[in-house]
Parts: sequence; C-alpha cells; structure tokens
Amino acid sequence: MNKPTFCALLLAIALIPATAQTAFKPSRTADGKPNLNGIWQTLTTANWDLQGHAAAAGPMIPLGAIGAMPAGQGVVEGEEIPYKPEALATKKANFANRLKLDPEVKCYLPGVPRATYMPFPFQIVQTPEYILIVYEYASATRTIYMKDPGPSPVDSWMGQSVGHWEGDTLVVDAKSFNDQSWLDRAGDFHSDALHVVERYTLRSPDVMNYEATIEDPNVFTRPWKISMPIYKRQEKNVQLMEFKCVEFVEELLYGQYRKQPAK
Repeated sequence: MNKPTFCALLLAIALIPATAQTAFKPSRTADGKPNLNGIWQTLTTANWDLQGHAAAAGPMIPLGAIGAMPAGQGVVEGEEIPYKPEALATKKANFANRLKLDPEVKCYLPGVPRATYMPFPFQIVQTPEYILIVYEYASATRTIYMKDPGPSPVDSWMGQSVGHWEGDTLVVDAKSFNDQSWLDRAGDFHSDALHVVERYTLRSPDVMNYEATIEDPNVFTRPWKISMPIYKRQEKNVQLMEFKCVEFVEELLYGQYRKQPAK
C-alpha cells in the first residue's frame, strides 16, 4: 500500500462516527434489565467539595497532612452551584464551623446524593420490584421502589426513592428528605424541599456513569447537575466491610455527660 492510500485509509477510519462503532451491550438480569449488581465506588474528591478546589489544610491543623484536603477538579456541571445569596452566606458559615456542624463528623446518615461519592464502597442488589443499595459508611441502606408506593409518610435522612428504566438507564426520583444532611464537607447544604433525580448508566462491565440533578427552590436559583464515573471493585472475594462509626463519635457527642473524664 502506497503512502497516499494509507493516509486516506487512516483519515476514513478517523471520520467513522461513534454511532457506527460497536456499542457496549451490558449483561442483563433475568427480567432483561442491565445488570447493576456488584460493589461499586467513586474515585472523586466530591465528598470534600463538589466544586473544583485546590489542596488545603484540614480543619484540625495538628493532624497535618493526614487531615488535609486533596485537590479536585469538581463534578458540578458549569462549575458553580447556583445558590441564592442568603443561602450562599449559610454555606460559608457551615464551612467555617464544619467541625461542629457537618453531619459526617457525628456519623449521621449521609443522605442523597452524598452517599454515592463518599470515600466508601456501596453494594447494589437488584430485583425487578426493588433495588437495594447498601452503603459501607454508617451501614446506611436505601430501597429504590420500582413501583411507586405513594407519598412517604415522613421525611428522612435518605428520603424515598422511586425508580424506572429509560432504555438501559436506571432513573431514580428521590425526595421526602429532612434538612439535616449536607452535600459535602465544604458546607454545601439543602432544605427539606430537596428533590434529586439520579441516572445510573453502564458504560462498560466495570464502569457506570452517575448523574444527579439537584433541585431545591429554597436554596438554589435553578436545578443543577453533578456527574462522575463509578467503578466496580475487582478484588478477590470483595465485600462490604463494617464502618459503624457511631462508636467513634460517642466521646465527641456524649463525653460531656461522663461523671469522670475518659482516659
């Protein structure tokens, strides 16, 4: 093959549209839906700050590099979270007082979507009627109903989740939250009007794309979106381990009630 012909062939291959290439076909469960079963984990710094940020010292200087915040590119579409002015002031106050106010410090349940991108794995157990997500952090659990059970009787940390399939994408509508959870360690927060729509889409057998559209008219001027890949854990005999962190914070929460100080 002469050089001009070879170059023309390379150009033709480069111009083949992505749609003409072989599309990924996910494995499927018995009911024909994409198989999301497995243990998954993100590799972002979103739990420190959803927005792009430089590395910085942590809130406890004596811990040095152990407590420092790693740099991150951010996962917010458009880079900025669209806060109302008064809500932005609250976010800044939250960050300044994060050692006292961040629910993660006290081992409270993580809420949605924060549970997804905390630095802990989670397991998806899929059936036609329900999808269970078990998070290693604080042994939190969440049931996604594939048939709408009607309004939730009470607001809660993890809310109520109702799912449906749009093609090969699992779409989850989550609401009925309390106003206690945060979105990250940077003080980003929400009210009890929070509404989250998540989208889980397999990109390969071991990589899933996660998107969450966040809406809260009490805090934000408009809906906004985050997105990130989630990776399937590959270790031999991989399983969720225990991280029941309540015992780690007993002294922090209740130490002042001891008759004698702890040694």
